[in-house]
Amino acid sequence: MRSLTLIGLMLFSMLAQAVVYKWVDKDGKVHYSDEPQPNAQIVELKDKTLNQISLPQPKTDIDDVNQAIESIQYQVNITAPNEEETVRDNNGDFEVVATITPELKGQYLMAIKLDGKPIGQPQVGNIFQLKNIDRGQHTLVVDAMTQNGKVFASSPPRKIFLHQATKR
Repeated sequence: MRSLTLIGLMLFSMLAQAVVYKWVDKDGKVHYSDEPQPNAQIVELKDKTLNQISLPQPKTDIDDVNQAIESIQYQVNITAPNEEETVRDNNGDFEVVATITPELKGQYLMAIKLDGKPIGQPQVGNIFQLKNIDRGQHTLVVDAMTQNGKVFASSPPRKIFLHQATKR
């Protein structure tokens, strides 16, 4: 009994084809139906009709923050050590402090370069602890960057002198 029902349903589904009729009424309105009407024409449907929808990529909060940051002109300044200051430390350790104006509320990173080379990884804070730096003249630059690493402001170069006493 089950097999007969199954075969019957399969035959019925093969015979069932959707036919669409189109006609225009006396008021000029176009109508479509699956039932034949007087003066109706059969609409031929293509076998491979595809509807394609492309959605825009969703924006993330980080994208919005990055766009807001990039739209404003920020300035980074090194507040310590001073220009041409002599830093005295036998271990070659000293602190660099930077500020950004106008004040930035969102998340951003800051990175320091010593003589044009990055020191360490970008960080959230504005205080850098430099360790074991060789004595002599050095140039410092601090970059402010978005979370994706794009620099949006840099400090002017700051020249300093690191002095280390020698033992005799």
